[in-house]
Amino acid sequence: MEECSPGGCLIEVCIQLGIIMLGKQLIQNNVFEIAIPKLKKMYRTYKEKRDGLADEEDKDSKREPQRWDLDYDLEPYEGLSPEYMEMVIQYGFVTLFVASFPLAPVFALLNNIIEIRLDAAKFVTEIRRPDAVSAKEIGIWYNILSGISKFAVITNAFVISFTSEFIPRMVYQYLYSETGTMHGYTNHTLAYFNTSNFKPGTAPHDTDFDRQLRICRYKDYRDPPWSPESYQLSKQYWSVLAARLAFVIFFQNLAMFLSMLVAWLIPDMPRSLKEQLKREKALLMDLLLTEEADKQCTQKSRKSGGGKRRVCKTRRGHKSERGKKVWMCLFLFGMCSSISLWDVMCVCLSW
Repeated sequence: MEECSPGGCLIEVCIQLGIIMLGKQLIQNNVFEIAIPKLKKMYRTYKEKRDGLADEEDKDSKREPQRWDLDYDLEPYEGLSPEYMEMVIQYGFVTLFVASFPLAPVFALLNNIIEIRLDAAKFVTEIRRPDAVSAKEIGIWYNILSGISKFAVITNAFVISFTSEFIPRMVYQYLYSETGTMHGYTNHTLAYFNTSNFKPGTAPHDTDFDRQLRICRYKDYRDPPWSPESYQLSKQYWSVLAARLAFVIFFQNLAMFLSMLVAWLIPDMPRSLKEQLKREKALLMDLLLTEEADKQCTQKSRKSGGGKRRVCKTRRGHKSERGKKVWMCLFLFGMCSSISLWDVMCVCLSW
């Protein structure tokens, strides 16, 4: 690749990610987790004293501060958006460029272990108690993380394919190598250039060493100067490019398939919990049907007198038993997926 070191561009991305994960995530953010709330608290206390908010003439000024007084002096709670944002940024760095810096997840884990304790100390000692609000899920942050995960698959596929020598080596070994090994790979990746083809004023100054030098080599896939299409992209270049694009498509589909397979094998809700919810729904519907039958029987008994009250109870009992059987059939059909539909119908008819 152009403008990259001989080792490729991965080493530069690796250095940058190492600085971000060690310097910014592990040191800077964790220091700010404790330092910023303390500084805000000190500034707020100083501002209140300067503006005369503390009433020195208060009769209760000499009493010991109560718990609510100490809590009021803490920093107001600003929500979880900064915490979510920090985790999303870290997740993006770890997943998008993990191919260039494989130790990024280890440093992220170490940072999160330290940050758990720092956040606990911050929420207990430096911030006012937040209001408890029920939430079903994390909201839009889940969609953001899901989008980053899908985009990370494509990014890592392109990083592996275009910034490393993995694909060119495979192409040379299986298409161009006579022995099926990597012998001659370096010579295969170097193109020829005739020094007489330099434009006027662009040639380097001659020395005693290179006055007789007429052919030099450089890293690229181009036709030699004696070819009819000199210095044009060679067939090897298009072969490597096609292999790289094919690897991107294969890697993307493979990663998506594995993620869907893992999501299918490990469901979000355990099967026991699903069974319990279905059982609760069945009992609730049975209770509603029973109450509705009681209301109808009560209304009929009031209109016709008390003689038919026992008949209504008997019919209600038959309806309740029939409803239980129907719901039990539906429950078995939903739970026992391995049993065929014919077997379930036979069980229901036998009831």
